[in-house]
Amino acid sequence: MAPFSLIRSVQQCFAALDGADLLVGFGGYVSAPAYIAALLRRIPIVIHEANARPGIANKLGALFTQYLATTYDISSGRLSHALIAGLPLKENIVSTFEKAKINWISARAGAKKSLGFNENLPLIFVFGGSQGSVAINSVIEKGRSALGSQKIQVLHSVGSKNSLPISDSMYMSSHYISDMATAYLAADIIISRSGAVSCAEINTLGKYALFIPLPVGNGEQELNAQPLVDQGRAEVIAQKDFTASWLEQNLNRLIEFSKNAPIEGSEQDIVAASKIAALMEFALSGGK
Repeated sequence: MAPFSLIRSVQQCFAALDGADLLVGFGGYVSAPAYIAALLRRIPIVIHEANARPGIANKLGALFTQYLATTYDISSGRLSHALIAGLPLKENIVSTFEKAKINWISARAGAKKSLGFNENLPLIFVFGGSQGSVAINSVIEKGRSALGSQKIQVLHSVGSKNSLPISDSMYMSSHYISDMATAYLAADIIISRSGAVSCAEINTLGKYALFIPLPVGNGEQELNAQPLVDQGRAEVIAQKDFTASWLEQNLNRLIEFSKNAPIEGSEQDIVAASKIAALMEFALSGGK
């Protein structure tokens, strides 16, 4: 952000914060001027860092406040002293978890059936975010016949701006999946990027994941996936190595890993929102 643009942005944030009692920031370029403006107004700041490797804005903001929360254990800097709160989840992710934990086997089979798939055959859920991923979509399209020949079902969210492949009895495509909770729960394997939100939701409801980190940024996506890898519930492959031939050669291995993975999801992030709300109340009280 150029100096004059930063000054103008701080001025705009300063005006917007008139009368505010608390600023809560989650990072990104819009947060930096807001943090500076809150500091100038002496408004308490609460920061939550979602990724395993903090971004520049939150590193800056962390210099201005003691009220810090993270999703992951950060090894250095001010955020290394933060409350490890986890990542707040959407309401339907939490409610689906609460229902599923009564009987995970039945819940996973029921979710698969509710999506129109055979509950006795493996299901792979593929998505690349709301905009989709051309790279991931291309691999799935090329490997589609191999998947079908091995009786592996596919639910594929191609993204809102990408062309929609024709569905058949083993392959169902959609521009956008509105009920991600059921898709996570139904899938034997999830193939996706490893953004912070995806990792948290898959950790809560997923069984086994193949993560393909976005090959740009500061490397946070690979780090985001590591806790799931450590649990034996995921593996990571670089986008350049993820090809149709690799997928075909590794399908049986991935299915076997999924069978051996824990049937249960994780409650790690279920109370993250409550922890952050409590931190906000603590900041409003002046840390008392």
